[in-house]
Amino acid sequence: MNDLSYTAKVFKTVWVSDVHLGTKGSRAKEFLEFLKTIECEKIFLVGDIVDGWQLSKRWYWPQTHNDVVQKILEKAKRGTEIIFIPGNHDEVARDFIGLTMGGIKVKDDDIHYTADGKKFWVVHGDLFDNVIQHARWLAYIGDWAYVFLLKINAVFNAIRRLFKLPYWSLSQYLKSKVKLAVSFMSAFEKSIATETRRRGCDGVICGHIHKAEMKMVEDIMYANDGDWVESMTALVENFDGKIEIIEWSKTKGKLTPVEGVK
Repeated sequence: MNDLSYTAKVFKTVWVSDVHLGTKGSRAKEFLEFLKTIECEKIFLVGDIVDGWQLSKRWYWPQTHNDVVQKILEKAKRGTEIIFIPGNHDEVARDFIGLTMGGIKVKDDDIHYTADGKKFWVVHGDLFDNVIQHARWLAYIGDWAYVFLLKINAVFNAIRRLFKLPYWSLSQYLKSKVKLAVSFMSAFEKSIATETRRRGCDGVICGHIHKAEMKMVEDIMYANDGDWVESMTALVENFDGKIEIIEWSKTKGKLTPVEGVK
């Protein structure tokens, strides 16, 4: 059966991360719509595409999650260059760094040159998370707490839908308001910017902290592509080299549906 797809938006490069396939919180359906919408020369999968931590505790893999994987493989087969940089939740894939599987190149990190000549370091970012590196047990507790918060958020937004109110992220709100979370993100940004500068790059593109943002950290352009659990965001490079954030919840409605395109 032919479903509705969308008029393609063409970009030079697309960066996405933190889809967390294998969890109930993953917005796999929306991510699949996004993949059907865009065409580009290169896609960077910047880690935590699959949540191995949660899958090791409880198997959850509905058809939509499988459809996402199939769509990515299909794009690779059709000529899109796809680079997968594993994160901490899909760290098992780091055993395959340097290999190409199904047309997808697995790398620890990468250097990307934009159309206007800027040099960007692309990395997931967990190496700059002190909790992940030095207190992994605390990271697992934090992961459990985050999943619990997402469940509360789902109930909260179900109530909002009854009143025809738009989606609102409780955890994103807490991240912006809780002093400890703000302090953590600031330390993360400064740490990753320092390493980016040491590598002689103009900027860094990363994921990990589930907060899409573009800003200068001193002389380094810091760009985070966000996530597909709450914010449903990606980074895209236009053909003039300009990089911008796409918020799918706001972009989707502006695209014109067409029939028969899968």
